Amino acid sequence: MTTPTITTPPMSEESSTRTVNGTCHHDCPDSCGWTVTVEHVVEKGVEHVVEPVTVEDVVEQAVGAGTPVSFLQRATKIRGNPAHPFSQGELCPKVNRFLERVYSPERVLRPMRRIGPKGSAIFAPITWDEALVEIGDRWKAIVDEFGAEAIAPFTSAGNQSLLALHTAGPFLARLGASRQVDSVCGATAGAGLGITYGSGRAADPVELRHAKCVVLWGTNTRLTNRHLWPFVEEARAKGAVIICIDPLKTITAESSDWHLQPLPGTDVALMLAVVHILIRDQHVDHEYVREHSVGFQELASEASAWSPSRVAAICGLSIDDIERFAATVASAAPAHFRTLIGAEHHEQGATFFRLLACLPVLLGSWRHRGGGVSRSVGVYTESMLGPVAPIERPEGPRPRSLSMNQIGRWLTDTTLAPPVKALLVVGANPLVTIPNADATRRGLERDDLFTVVHEQFITDTARYADIVLPATTQIESSDIVASWGSMHLNWNEAAIAPLGESVSNSELYRRLASAMGFDEPHLHLSDEEMFTNALSGKAADAGITLDSLKKSGVVRIVPEDFRPYADGGFATSSGKAELASPALVGSGLEAVPTFITAKESSFGEVSSVVRDFPLHLLTPKYHTRFLNSSYAHLPNHGGREGEPFVELTAVDAADREVVEGDMVDVFNDRASLRLRARIGDTARPGVVVVPFGWNAESHVDGKTANALTNDTIVNWGGGVSYSDTVVQIRKVW
Repeated sequence: MTTPTITTPPMSEESSTRTVNGTCHHDCPDSCGWTVTVEHVVEKGVEHVVEPVTVEDVVEQAVGAGTPVSFLQRATKIRGNPAHPFSQGELCPKVNRFLERVYSPERVLRPMRRIGPKGSAIFAPITWDEALVEIGDRWKAIVDEFGAEAIAPFTSAGNQSLLALHTAGPFLARLGASRQVDSVCGATAGAGLGITYGSGRAADPVELRHAKCVVLWGTNTRLTNRHLWPFVEEARAKGAVIICIDPLKTITAESSDWHLQPLPGTDVALMLAVVHILIRDQHVDHEYVREHSVGFQELASEASAWSPSRVAAICGLSIDDIERFAATVASAAPAHFRTLIGAEHHEQGATFFRLLACLPVLLGSWRHRGGGVSRSVGVYTESMLGPVAPIERPEGPRPRSLSMNQIGRWLTDTTLAPPVKALLVVGANPLVTIPNADATRRGLERDDLFTVVHEQFITDTARYADIVLPATTQIESSDIVASWGSMHLNWNEAAIAPLGESVSNSELYRRLASAMGFDEPHLHLSDEEMFTNALSGKAADAGITLDSLKKSGVVRIVPEDFRPYADGGFATSSGKAELASPALVGSGLEAVPTFITAKESSFGEVSSVVRDFPLHLLTPKYHTRFLNSSYAHLPNHGGREGEPFVELTAVDAADREVVEGDMVDVFNDRASLRLRARIGDTARPGVVVVPFGWNAESHVDGKTANALTNDTIVNWGGGVSYSDTVVQIRKVW
């Protein structure tokens, strides 16, 4: 186990500056290490009014004619930590300016109560005591009249640190609130991989540097996983060929040796053609397949029907390109298939990962260093951490489940029993991030819905809150960060005390427990006690304690040259990779992975429901200064990215008499979005692009990209079909 040391020097009596090491918390695979410089700012005889600061130590002493001197602690610089083994000293353009976020004059620094109409963002400050009394009284009344299931949580990955994510569970279980299920991203990928392997365990992504062929399939590595790119370049320097498969021309595609651009949602058909060719041309490692898999004949039979000529017509690729791709991954051994979460946002999203997992088995890639398939490694890092506190529910039936991906549906469902009468939003901005956003907006507008939002800023969702509670940023609270893009556990040390009256997620739930009169000890554990609980199992067995993690800062949890399936050992009931799984048929999936056209698609056999919307919409992460719904509102982020737009090809623009700069309506049967048109070649004809991440205030009509997107749940794992969305475009004359 590698344990590089990251030093955190203390503040000395002689020094007015100290450096604190931490870890980025964002919903990003990289979990970068950073260093924060903290200074004591001296203000003589004046009140500090530049930006909000925390007065940690105020010392008055005689200076000159008795002028008081205040020593104010302030974070003045944030930089990448060069000692971090994965991020290696680099931060992204978002986090490089993180202190502008911390000290923004728009920060929410005290509790507020709505005094204007919902959506108006007109609030008045109140005390924490007033806020907690109101929340407690309202929730207790709702429980008495409708039952605890009438209270619904909505939590997400605004902060992916341990306590930030997992202290909700014990409180919500005790409350008996409706349970949030499904996942915006990640769960479907793991579930699909698990069908073939028995779990979501796959390769260490950095091992791709030892591959001879790196296939970046459905991942824009240079933008959304940028710290992995040096390892890709290392592979290329050693002679590897880099292939990007993506329906869009991304910066990753431009930086690869070869870009294959299939039509959206047709990747499974392409994989079936690859399997067809591997078997036809005898590129299968039959020894590995025989010893470590089941279902080969069934998969071979299915693939026999998916010839390159048939698949070329489906994917919009040439037969030659399909043949060449299959030959390349077979001959440039070992091949490493790198993917992340983009491909799961289709109705058949789980099938993508299920079938992709078959390819390194057929090729025998798992035998060799650098071979295999990699996606999120959270299944490894998170498994090192146990529960922070017990989950104890009241007696009776388990509370109902509500899909986070369909919040708009259940907030507007007049037949739901009991109805959702209260909503608690923590670490999330569903009005921007969840599909079918107009339905979510209609739900949030309900006068009978009591909404509490814990936030750093007045987001689109917070505008509709009845109570807004101030949240800390990552440099204001200590936590453990389990990376999902590298094999590391990381420590984040608080650099400054919380600004204003902001509190961390863990402190929030302690206060809410008190507001509800819950006095169970496990609901009031300190952060240190919860850290100790989480590290008492598997981490302790590996020699990782809270003290050692604080001291080292980052710990690698698997050895170098990590080959999880070199000798088989899959977690399925058979102990082998399941290329076919007949037992799945009763669960609604096919025994063998196959291609099925999405119900909402403008390609292939188009359903009558979508014939009026002939354009396929993709809503990618496009901007370098945004992260999901974060940062777009800040001047050095959104302000430097221009404005929201829709990009369409010259062919599609000409058909609609649209020229560069025209205002157009992008619409379907869910919503209409007014945007400025760009003409480009990011996508192929028939595909249009509206980048995700802008908030409502950035749009002329106050709506966002997810007003248009599809909220159909995917075929396995609880994901959602953002990328199976069809639209039409009409010029605004």
